[in-house]
Amino acid sequence: MVLLLGAVCCAAPITGAISAYVAIETGAQSDSGIAEGGTSADIPARMLTAYKKAVQQVGRHARKCRGMRWPILAGIAKVESNHATGHAITASGDIRPKIYGVLLNGSGAGGNTTSFPDTDGGRWDGTATGERAVGPFQFLPSTWNSIGEDANGDQVADPHNADDAALGAALYLCGDGRDLTRRSQLKAAIYQYNHSTEYVANVLGWIDQYSAAATGPGLGNVSGDVRTVIEAALSQRGVPYSWGGGNAQGPSYGICCSPSGKSGAAIKGFDCSGLTTYAYARAGIRLPRTAAAQAGVGKRIPARLGTGALEAGDLVFYAYAPGRDSTIYHVGIYLGGGQMVNAARPGTVVRQDAVDAMSGYAGGARLL
Repeated sequence: MVLLLGAVCCAAPITGAISAYVAIETGAQSDSGIAEGGTSADIPARMLTAYKKAVQQVGRHARKCRGMRWPILAGIAKVESNHATGHAITASGDIRPKIYGVLLNGSGAGGNTTSFPDTDGGRWDGTATGERAVGPFQFLPSTWNSIGEDANGDQVADPHNADDAALGAALYLCGDGRDLTRRSQLKAAIYQYNHSTEYVANVLGWIDQYSAAATGPGLGNVSGDVRTVIEAALSQRGVPYSWGGGNAQGPSYGICCSPSGKSGAAIKGFDCSGLTTYAYARAGIRLPRTAAAQAGVGKRIPARLGTGALEAGDLVFYAYAPGRDSTIYHVGIYLGGGQMVNAARPGTVVRQDAVDAMSGYAGGARLL
């Protein structure tokens, strides 16, 4: 177990940089290989159309699949190519210039350590000397040959076409009749896409954020100081996570270093308790700086009561050993409906997440 520093709160310990399957040669990404950014507004309209079209078409090819939604496809494409941002997308869905990953020759470039022999003669990846992942969903040509389908009606299944690629991703995630409404099966599908638990956590975070953006938080019955706190937290969505960052005045540069070795010194943003400190300050409430200390403020809501005991505006805690507040490592702000505002971990942004997006639920605290 990794012991946390007492100076600031942080997210669950991670073992290294979260990365896409391979590094993309074009497209905006963070230094950890993950494209960062705000809400569903960051998805090019033509790409969003492709995701929604794939959901409509997937049943023709995978009749047993359940629960495919556009935010699932958006979560994958966000991490893999940042939704092909920076590329032109034609009305028929063709993406230009084409998106290629690094040559998978085992050189270590882009994180690849295994050599993949050529399977397509360069038809899809532009080279016959080996394999490169291709398109907005970064398929290997060999994988595409087994799952590719024509989704835009031009009689060609092309991984460089937004419609075709989105449908291919949907079919790959559906597998042999998965029920993606079940969190465990959704996690398994994402893990199949990339065998990395960190990748799974990052994609799930984006899926939850896009799902929340699609519906929006229900604040109709929330008023007064609770609404002030929630709106303040929601206003920071898209702000980068910064280890040690954030205070009562807003985002700030953080410090070095998280348990995974990530420094916040060059990032202006929030860590988890920095975000809660800022949001509650808008309602005139001064919080201690760490997540564990914040658990001692207000009326404690025991974990044994379950998340159903939480109300909008409550602090939500996570611990290595639930029941021992000294092991609390994370805090969020509950929105209602099983959702919270969350500054999750290095390499992500402030976003709306499901309360089960973090492990070790340790109850809450009611200050309002």
